[in-house]
Amino acid sequence: MNLKYKDVMMNDDLDSTTKQEALKYHNRENNPVAAPCLEIAKNPEAVYDYTTKSNCVAVISNGTAVLGLGNIGPLASKPVMEGKAVLFKRFADIDAIDIEVDTEDIEDFINAIRYLGPSWGGINLEDIRSPDCFIIERRLNELMDIPVFHDDQHGTAVVVAAGIENALDIAKKKLEDVKVIMNGAGAAGIACLEILRKEYMNKWKEKYAIDTRERSLLDAIKDADVFIGLSVKDVLNEEMLKSMSKDPIIFALANPDPEVRPEFAKSVRPDAIIATGRSDYNNQVNNVMGFPYIFRGALDVHATVINNEMKIAAADAIAKLAHEPVPDEISAAYGNRRMNYGREY
Repeated sequence: MNLKYKDVMMNDDLDSTTKQEALKYHNRENNPVAAPCLEIAKNPEAVYDYTTKSNCVAVISNGTAVLGLGNIGPLASKPVMEGKAVLFKRFADIDAIDIEVDTEDIEDFINAIRYLGPSWGGINLEDIRSPDCFIIERRLNELMDIPVFHDDQHGTAVVVAAGIENALDIAKKKLEDVKVIMNGAGAAGIACLEILRKEYMNKWKEKYAIDTRERSLLDAIKDADVFIGLSVKDVLNEEMLKSMSKDPIIFALANPDPEVRPEFAKSVRPDAIIATGRSDYNNQVNNVMGFPYIFRGALDVHATVINNEMKIAAADAIAKLAHEPVPDEISAAYGNRRMNYGREY
């Protein structure tokens, strides 16, 4: 025999306590679940007080530009997205969920995501090919009332800007006076130029394409103070290194193999300040120094966007943090090696 109560069917073999709790849950006149629902209906901001939205980020990809692997599709990209979710939790205690979208069509991708916005406090776009990533991020930011952040662009830009700020300080140079060469005008490269110039982009690459007679990297890098590489391995040769200015700053960030090996660059230019994206060299530049904490701040203030001012503030904060003494637990993680702010941090 079944007991029907307000459209709920319950089997008689349930114990009385379970029945009473179930009946209470579905009692419209005295429903504890209804209270937060009604509050949110009256005041949408209350969703951050009553639900997990205030600590939830979606890591979303279609797998069209997975680092070092290329277009491997959404299913094969899932381990990368799950790993990203782990980093969110480990470093910022953010609950992240991976979403793999099975389409390469821009409009289909946008529509698949835009209507799911109420579920999360923010969106981390990941491993989406250029120029699709520019269009998708811009459109979703226009359509949604939560921050949409393409980490391959802006997370990279924030940590690169922080590193460049400190490298210039060590080299005793000023950003407004230096010649910067960017090799690799993809999503990350363009975002780095945007944050370094502290102004918004126009139509992506056009704004940064300067009309010169220089038609090769060898031509362009002559007398350069800063080289930022987000391209492919082994593009910097001895002649290029020798042609750079005094105390050159070289950020060889191609992964897994940099544009130049630090040991080779140092043998040619002992005065160089060198950073890579790898953990087995000094001066690693890695997005994990930025994205967990950028989202932590955005979630805590219920931000609807992560704007350029927020990115610049994050870069400045990371740069300043490098000047602080290294905690003992960090030194212990590196075999008790003592680390100090400087060329080989």
